[in-house]
Amino acid sequence: MSGSSRRSSSPLSFLTVLITAAAGALGAYVAFIRPWHLRWGATDDEVSRTLLGDSLIENPRLQATHAITVHAPPEAIWPWLVQMGQGRGGFYSYEGIERLLGLRPGNANQIIPNLQELHAADELPLAPNGAGLPVDIVVPYRTLVMHSDSPIPARVAVMQAGYYRRVTWTFHLEPIDAENTRLIERWRADWDPTPMNTLVIRALLEPGAFIMERRMLLGIKARAEHAWAEQKRRAQREDTCS
Repeated sequence: MSGSSRRSSSPLSFLTVLITAAAGALGAYVAFIRPWHLRWGATDDEVSRTLLGDSLIENPRLQATHAITVHAPPEAIWPWLVQMGQGRGGFYSYEGIERLLGLRPGNANQIIPNLQELHAADELPLAPNGAGLPVDIVVPYRTLVMHSDSPIPARVAVMQAGYYRRVTWTFHLEPIDAENTRLIERWRADWDPTPMNTLVIRALLEPGAFIMERRMLLGIKARAEHAWAEQKRRAQREDTCS
């Protein structure tokens, strides 16, 4: 074989290896990683069960259900949920990533008394420009449902405006016993199924949202458990002194 033939075949071989590797990575993501992150921490029952707020979008193109066990009762977790939001208590997630997205992160490490009132028709701010999700259902210490039927403007340049047409974001507190609770978070969405919308949502927003939401649930868990443990210690000291 001549030198020129070997040189011409080398780029082709590299391209073949690159395409094969990319196809393998995509296949692994679709077959294993995506099913895992769409239901991170959730049981089969929690994934399949109809939750309050699901009826607001009957046939979503996307449903993700995440869950975590918090070693605290619902009343110790609820304050961290109702104070969430941009310019409020934050989202208890990765502040560095939020800055890259143009947000102004500030995750509270304490319960903020003047942010404990949240009602239906209020809006949970998501961004500094005031964009947010309307609150639809509030069942204190049990369920928080946010829902929008209006397009949510894209913050990613390659996306078309209004890529999410309908969205619900819900949080559910289900007691296990007196001091343990399941915190279930569900995201359901529908959008205009243009090729660009579908590509960016599936390839970027789904995994990106999971990374942030997983950290958020872990952040809520850590804060609620710490505050609950402190509350119990104070009560024990008061009992000892009385």
